[in-house]
Amino acid sequence: MLFRIFLCTACAVAMATPALAKDKSAAAVAEPISCSGAFGADSSEDMLIETFGADNVTTGLVDGPEGTQYIATTVYPRDPEREMVFSWFDEDRLEKLSAVELAPSQSGPGGIRLGMSVADVQAINEEPFNIGGFWWDYGGYALLETGTLAGPLDGDCYVSLRFSPEDEIPTAIDITSVVGEVQVSSEDPLLAEIGTRVTSLSLGYALDPIE
Repeated sequence: MLFRIFLCTACAVAMATPALAKDKSAAAVAEPISCSGAFGADSSEDMLIETFGADNVTTGLVDGPEGTQYIATTVYPRDPEREMVFSWFDEDRLEKLSAVELAPSQSGPGGIRLGMSVADVQAINEEPFNIGGFWWDYGGYALLETGTLAGPLDGDCYVSLRFSPEDEIPTAIDITSVVGEVQVSSEDPLLAEIGTRVTSLSLGYALDPIE
């Protein structure tokens, strides 16, 4: 039996795609995505091909954290603005959706999307939350335990957000408190000072057994 935890899968998916620009325009109209159809728990590679066309769907090994690899299906792999990466609980049949990393042109629950600031996300969630410290393989993930984004959401899915600070931070700013395996409150003003924004947005599903 194969078991997969959504959070770990989301970590791998985020590592598998190139870093996204942190200054994506929030003014553009985003395509809202819900946890149904091709993005629902019963999705499969076949459903993706039917939905998006065979020419726009490819499956193969992608890179995960710490040098790992796993099987994933990429939709619109040649279009960075529309590219989505789907991972599966059943990697043999390529079905039972584990997680999907959304594209820059899409929005998730509550209108959340790539490029949003921590304050933007907190306003949508309606409650503060914690973020894992940065600059390590599993850093920057939001712990959404309460609020409107805490799962399960409609469709029994969960939202996973990964934040990253700006690439270049003035040396005068002391970043010690947000480095490594620590928890940082979304209300910490240092997050805004270092330009922290959403760089990965995924929808996924909880632990699921494969017989």
